[in-house]
Amino acid sequence: MSLPTSFQGWSTIGQMVHNWRRAQVSRAVHGSHYTSKLWLIGCLQVKCEGPKLVPFLKATCVYFVLWLPTSSPSWFSALIKCLPIFCLWVFLLAHGISFLGAHSSARKILAGLIFSSLGDAFLIWQEQGYFVHGLLMFAISHVLYSSAFGMKPLDLRAGLSIGVLSGLSYALLYSYLSGPFTYLVAVYIALIGFMGWRALAGVQLCDDLWTWTKLSACLGAMLFMVSDLTIAVNKFCFPVPYSRAIIMATYYAAQMLIALSAVERQDEDDLKKTA
Repeated sequence: MSLPTSFQGWSTIGQMVHNWRRAQVSRAVHGSHYTSKLWLIGCLQVKCEGPKLVPFLKATCVYFVLWLPTSSPSWFSALIKCLPIFCLWVFLLAHGISFLGAHSSARKILAGLIFSSLGDAFLIWQEQGYFVHGLLMFAISHVLYSSAFGMKPLDLRAGLSIGVLSGLSYALLYSYLSGPFTYLVAVYIALIGFMGWRALAGVQLCDDLWTWTKLSACLGAMLFMVSDLTIAVNKFCFPVPYSRAIIMATYYAAQMLIALSAVERQDEDDLKKTA
């Protein structure tokens, strides 16, 4: 097809280019408007949910202030360690039974928090032979969290990335493991890696499809992986400086973010309907 030489022909092409640019700008503005809405929702959500998290924050401060010695396990030290997670139970329950009934992901996260509390209690007596019991409780928690995060989108690239990191983590630990821990740790790493994959896959930052729910879940999952890797290295490989502080700070932050992700979902679903 020959290029138009008349003024009218060039005007037609100019109009087509103009319309295309308008369409691009419109899509950009719409996307920017939607992203701005998400930022606004996030700020409002923090302001709304912040007061409900005060008991959790206070309980966390109590744990770090008391800093009870791990060499003397007791029911009191178990209570102090589990208290922040109990507060996250209350945080979710405070949204009402109807909320939990309408959101299966919130129910699964609540169940995960319950099993996490049991895991925390068992780990208080890990030197008395209850480490595997705690490992089992947290493994169940990761299965529940993975189910709450869902399988869509699949995002195989995120899965490959987490798989490589999980493999490297196990390779680091392998030479230090013996007996049943050789396969128990492998299974546990696979489960927490799967949970991290499902949380990471949901963010979709590159496609501008992220939500505060998914971002919160992703950050929580990554911090959980950092916490558990620190536990493993400190227990099986070599002493990690300030290991307890690192483990508990990342752990409590992870559980808070995962719990927070459950209650943001309803507002973001409403936003998508009006966007």
